[in-house]
Amino acid sequence: MRKCSLEKIDLIFAEIAKEAKLYLPADGADGKTKYTQWTEGVKWSNALNTVKSPKEFFFPQTEDLMSFKTQGKNIEIIDNRSETEDFVIFGVRACDVKSFDVLDRVFLKEPVDSYYASRREHGIIISAACTRPSETCFCKTFGIDPTEPSGDISVWKTETELFLQSNTDKGAELLKKLNSLTEECDETAVNAQKAEVSAIMDKLPLAGLTTDKFGAGKTKEFFDAPEWDTLSEACLGCGTCTFVCPTCQCYDIKDFNTGNGVVRFRCWDSCMYSDFTKMSAGQPRLTQKERFRQRFMHKLVYYPENNDGLFSCVGCGRCISKCPISMNIAKVMKTMGGQGK
Repeated sequence: MRKCSLEKIDLIFAEIAKEAKLYLPADGADGKTKYTQWTEGVKWSNALNTVKSPKEFFFPQTEDLMSFKTQGKNIEIIDNRSETEDFVIFGVRACDVKSFDVLDRVFLKEPVDSYYASRREHGIIISAACTRPSETCFCKTFGIDPTEPSGDISVWKTETELFLQSNTDKGAELLKKLNSLTEECDETAVNAQKAEVSAIMDKLPLAGLTTDKFGAGKTKEFFDAPEWDTLSEACLGCGTCTFVCPTCQCYDIKDFNTGNGVVRFRCWDSCMYSDFTKMSAGQPRLTQKERFRQRFMHKLVYYPENNDGLFSCVGCGRCISKCPISMNIAKVMKTMGGQGK
């Protein structure tokens, strides 16, 4: 483990930015925290988390896949991808790092999504341990330790110092380039912070929330449960929860005629929308109740059924803080799992 004074943080950022584009959470003029490319003067935000998750670095909200140009009966297919730049994402919380495991199992399975795979290959993740967990956090429900974030490099921030530890070969190579700005150290200060934050986590409102009632093999038990009627009744179908969620992976592919050819692009979609997966035969889930049920059954039952028990939720709390009618996965789990209100 290595450390440096926080007074050197901009020097650390500048050194990393020499190697690749560096992105970190920064506070915008609108008061919202989002990932921003670092340039001199950009400050690392003290916010717990960004409004949108960093999944967009690997699975963008919109992206051009290819273009077509026709001349007579000839069709030219143009590969316009640009996922070849090296980049570093700094300050990723443990919950968001875990979300990449969920996405990897979708996009890196055969047939591999080459757009996603290329970005994963070129990206380096520097995670940051949480110091001030929020009342909306429940990452421990899914076995995530916010004081032990993974990634290529893990960092811990105290009042005066930054501690760094490499976890992968990519991380070790980058950390070695910071040797002149850092020094070897023990883990005393980090361990003290871990204990302090863990004690806070144990006192949060959702600390007792468990996944014991959910997982593989529970489809029959939950699919026709009467609780879906009342849980879904107030849902607006706005899709806010899916767009802030770090693990949602639904998308649509469309063609757009530019007048000078056709562009095929991919964009995020939501299972909460009435036209999601709509086909010529109609919509397979006709009611908001069915769409609502699909979202939460996928996270708590279907996904773990097909992915060795891994749940498709990381307890980041974004859906809790952003849902306009205060309906979220924690409420669903409490209701369906008999864990009280």
